[in-house]
Amino acid sequence: MEEAKRPVPLAADLYGDLLQTEVTAPTRLIDYWPGLLVTTIAALAAAYIAEHYKAPLMLMGLLFGLAFNFASADARMQAGLNFASKTLLRWGIILMGAQITLGQIVSLGLWPFLAVMLIIVVVIGASVITAKSLRLGTNYGILAGGAVAICGASAALALSALLGEKRISQAQLTLTLVCIAAASAAAMSIYPGLAFELGFDDRQAGFLMGSTIHDVAQALGAGFSVSHDAGVIATIVKLTRVSLLVPTLATISLFLAKDKDSVAGGNAFPWFVVGFLIVAALNSSLPVPPVITSTLAATAGAMLLLAVVATGIRSPMHLLLQQGWRASMPVLVGTLVSLGAGLLLSKLVF
Repeated sequence: MEEAKRPVPLAADLYGDLLQTEVTAPTRLIDYWPGLLVTTIAALAAAYIAEHYKAPLMLMGLLFGLAFNFASADARMQAGLNFASKTLLRWGIILMGAQITLGQIVSLGLWPFLAVMLIIVVVIGASVITAKSLRLGTNYGILAGGAVAICGASAALALSALLGEKRISQAQLTLTLVCIAAASAAAMSIYPGLAFELGFDDRQAGFLMGSTIHDVAQALGAGFSVSHDAGVIATIVKLTRVSLLVPTLATISLFLAKDKDSVAGGNAFPWFVVGFLIVAALNSSLPVPPVITSTLAATAGAMLLLAVVATGIRSPMHLLLQQGWRASMPVLVGTLVSLGAGLLLSKLVF
């Protein structure tokens, strides 16, 4: 029997995206289940390993996704993988708004809030400059810098959704997620001891952890490893950084508004950013029961995990392996700049 031939890509752009005219949108719900099933199995395995071995959940999700990378060669997987890596990602970002309240931001105070904003601007700027100097492109610098400055993998996924695959390839996103997970794990281990050696009090230590560690869970874990009071400050500062994802995305989309390839589509606010704002506003103004808030937070985490796993499965391995050491430098430089700014501002604002 003659082997069935896969469609040959008819064109490819400079960002590594293969364009095939034969690809059609799925028309039945059953078209989604193969990709979603594989993604769910890999996500459950990642969650099990992360829970039992105290490993970073998103990193495990990405690694398991890469382990299932062979599945992306099957055309039946594409609809489910695209749905998980794009649609579930956007709804996960929307539900992240349930973790934010205006009262938390106000309780931080003016100067610490301005310090957090300054760190975000400086870190993104440093990553963009590094990426441009290494000829990696401004868009990659925005992706890496935003992930470091705001909330790690969640910010990287949100920024990639905004920038689109015309600007950021799956390989670049995957490498950013790997570097972010490694840097965040190292920061969680090192920063509490550094704060102790420098004689930081609880407020200063909490601000340092919350303003510089990438992943939410690891920032909180590092803060509470210092003391309860430091953990509370780290929580408020970190959630304030998460809330600043919205204006960051909106600002970037303003620069992309005239570009027809932008996900923003000419609008200042992408729809998932608007959804994030609405959920955060409702959470701030209505007496939402804690059980609902925790359920929405868990649902958002599950959606983002599925998005990370699907991203790993969809990543073109040959392009990922070609990235080289230079591609990790924007994340590394951003992390070091974030640490330096956090140390300085912790002393100045407290």
